[in-house]
Amino acid sequence: MSNVYTFGGALPQDNARSDDPRTRDKTIVGGKGANLAEMAGIGLPVPPGFSITTEVCTAFNASGGQFDDAPRAEVAAGIAHIETVTGKAFGDPADPLLVSVRSGARVSMPGMMDTVLNLGLNDATVEGLAAASGDARFAWDSYRRFVQMYADVVLGLDHYRFEDALEIAKEDNGFFTDTEMQAEHWQALVAEYKGIVAEELGRDFPQDVHEQLWGAIAAVFESWDSERAKVYRRLNAIPHDWGTAVNVQAMVFGNMGDTSATGVAFTRDPATGEKAWYGEWLVNAQGEDVVAGIRTPQYLTRAARERAGAKPLSMEEAMPEAFAELGQVFDLLERHYRDMQDIEFTVERGKLWMLQTRSGKRTAKAALKMAVDMAGEGLIDRTEAIRRVDPMALDQLLHPTLDPSAVRDVLTRGLPASPGAASGAVVFDADAAERRAALGEAVILVRVETSPEDIHGMHAAKGILTARGGMTSHAAVVARGMGRPCVSGASSLSIDMTRRVAKIAGREVAEGEVITLDGSTGEVMAGAVATIEPELVGDFGVLMAWADEVRRMRVRANADTPADCKIARQFGAEGVGLCRTEHMFFDANRIRSVREMILADDEKGRRTALAKLLPEQRTDFIGIFREMAGLPVTIRLLDPPLHEFLPQGDAEFAELAEVTGLGVDHLKRRAAELHEFNPMLGHRGCRLGITYPEIYEMQARAIFEAACEVAETGDAPVPEVMIPLVGTKRELELMRALVNRVATEVFSEKGRTLEYLVGTMIELPRAALMAGEIAEEATFFSFGTNDLTQTTLGVSRDDAGRFLGTYVEQGIYARDPFVSLDIDGVGQLVALAAERGRATRPEIKLGICGEHGGDPASIAFCEAQKLDYVSASPYRVPIARLAAAQASLS
Repeated sequence: MSNVYTFGGALPQDNARSDDPRTRDKTIVGGKGANLAEMAGIGLPVPPGFSITTEVCTAFNASGGQFDDAPRAEVAAGIAHIETVTGKAFGDPADPLLVSVRSGARVSMPGMMDTVLNLGLNDATVEGLAAASGDARFAWDSYRRFVQMYADVVLGLDHYRFEDALEIAKEDNGFFTDTEMQAEHWQALVAEYKGIVAEELGRDFPQDVHEQLWGAIAAVFESWDSERAKVYRRLNAIPHDWGTAVNVQAMVFGNMGDTSATGVAFTRDPATGEKAWYGEWLVNAQGEDVVAGIRTPQYLTRAARERAGAKPLSMEEAMPEAFAELGQVFDLLERHYRDMQDIEFTVERGKLWMLQTRSGKRTAKAALKMAVDMAGEGLIDRTEAIRRVDPMALDQLLHPTLDPSAVRDVLTRGLPASPGAASGAVVFDADAAERRAALGEAVILVRVETSPEDIHGMHAAKGILTARGGMTSHAAVVARGMGRPCVSGASSLSIDMTRRVAKIAGREVAEGEVITLDGSTGEVMAGAVATIEPELVGDFGVLMAWADEVRRMRVRANADTPADCKIARQFGAEGVGLCRTEHMFFDANRIRSVREMILADDEKGRRTALAKLLPEQRTDFIGIFREMAGLPVTIRLLDPPLHEFLPQGDAEFAELAEVTGLGVDHLKRRAAELHEFNPMLGHRGCRLGITYPEIYEMQARAIFEAACEVAETGDAPVPEVMIPLVGTKRELELMRALVNRVATEVFSEKGRTLEYLVGTMIELPRAALMAGEIAEEATFFSFGTNDLTQTTLGVSRDDAGRFLGTYVEQGIYARDPFVSLDIDGVGQLVALAAERGRATRPEIKLGICGEHGGDPASIAFCEAQKLDYVSASPYRVPIARLAAAQASLS
């Protein structure tokens, strides 16, 4: 098998589709390489090049950064291919071939890995490039770009030293923009750049073009394991062992004067989903100027320019012929890939070249609109439309947005780079954003421009504001992918890092002060602005209806209050999969009675306190049953250890002593008697019901009395009484008998009978192993995967954050097992319990109610096990509905 695959030929037949499937296999040549070969194959103008496979990356990193002989020989053949097509020679001082070296993983990781442009320039070839192009300014501009980029990416030098030198050079010459610099200015700056390299490294900048090439290839492979790439993969659940391909491609130049340009474009609006070309371009520039936000670009279309009130001409107006050709490419690529495409292009002296296409990142709103619209256009079918939308992306739509009627103190306006709204304290660096967010503070990351190194801070922040960059800059693309509101290109913003103060349109905003961003309008506002709840209609409703038609599993909600139930039902919940009754006990008006019950010396004292709680619990359940009228509601009886309810501090003990008439010392002594060394594995769950059955009797009575009352005036609820922490058949047998006895008593008193179920939560490994026996007493199992994960792994989720990130980075777990189900371990117990439970009771109802019920990967596993339902938090119900539909289609 080859390590290198070429693309782009001189003749049409050179670009015909290869019979070797590896040439377009994204797992082998990466997404960029596969798409370049595909574009060349359908006749688009693609500069020739070759892809080095992901397998070489894996071997390189495994060997500690060494290349085998085979890839070296094949890369030499790849360079020869480019030389043949272009008629130029690599390292030729008369007419040199220059190449780009870019990463290309199997999935898009925008800005996370490294790129080197203009490779092949040295002190000799720069003169040849100047002579061959007839443009010395262009040649020396390209050389200074190469030295700066190579020094940063390959040699590991701080790019700020080079940026500072450039700014000083412009100031010394009285220039405001890079385009004012002439050949002699760039030549002087190259000499200064090389001096910086020699000073920092103690050796000269490399002049051997082959040394340059292999240095760049190694650097791109190494960037797969850069900190920013690892963070991005962790955030997006991308496996660490995939590796990246490297694409080496002939350079084409957008910085050859006013007839040259570069740009990034989308075939549809990635923010709204509107079927309209969307993008930005720059005259006399290279691609990095656009995507890195170094220069604020111009609008692609006249309509976009006019909407923004911008003066610089759009590409449509300034280069109509190239723009018309680009439009034809847009249509061809969207039809070919049947999806919205994110395209990079260059115009070199009037000729259009395609440098990349990929399925574009988009907001959740845009993803919904595109999926529904493309199905309507016949580009895809409904099944594909359902598959197209990332369920987790829906989270962007399920939270409040700015109230349009709220008062706004607008500081400035930038570009609406990523929609949504957020308020938070201003922070000026990624580390501060991560640190303060970890303490629970909402923060807005404010930067002159973001770089890939800021990825951790961008994820931690609620929103992002930049002074430079356009709507296809790094900040915009990454923010849209994360669902973070972003305003970019706010030109009136400047930052004084010494004083930690931002100046926005003449007003100072210190670090820590609150601002609000509206990523849909580009507005930046002082203070916090009121929000409104979302309305999930239109395309959202259409796609959800399609999803509901194909999914098999039901979707319920984890809801403890009537308010939670109302939200869940609005989002399409088909019942409650987990109602945690202990949350009701923490109410300020009830905690005294709860503590009185816990600290009572005998059953009589406990029953006295429980009698006070009964009407409160009944009221809770009435509200829940009314919101969920006619639907099943799974209610978990008291589960947590009693110590969680005990008084904290002398003041609370004194208050309880006054209520109960008991002495403070007596109450403290009783509290000490209840102390446990490991309460999460102690006296909790059904163990409470067995030792203090009066607690579960009160709760069962409250459930059935409430159900009877609601049934008198509306649709009867279907209570499902869940006994927690069962590990043996006998425990459930005792508790089921208790619940049935109370139900009989209540039904006799009320003169009616209601359907109800008694089951258990499978949250202990022993319960999973003994599921066959336990199913003799249970009519349903609800897998409590939060505790099942804790008890199977022997890890407390409250403490796991200290080390699980390292475990994921080192591949011990593919993902955080408390976020996405540990299928190899915990999943086996779920599968075993389902199999054994069904063997005993074929009609047993099976569901999952841990946090994993809102995780798409875990939902796919539940579908494979043919569980009856998943239960998620109210705001994740739509996510679960779509994920369940996708799981049914897989």
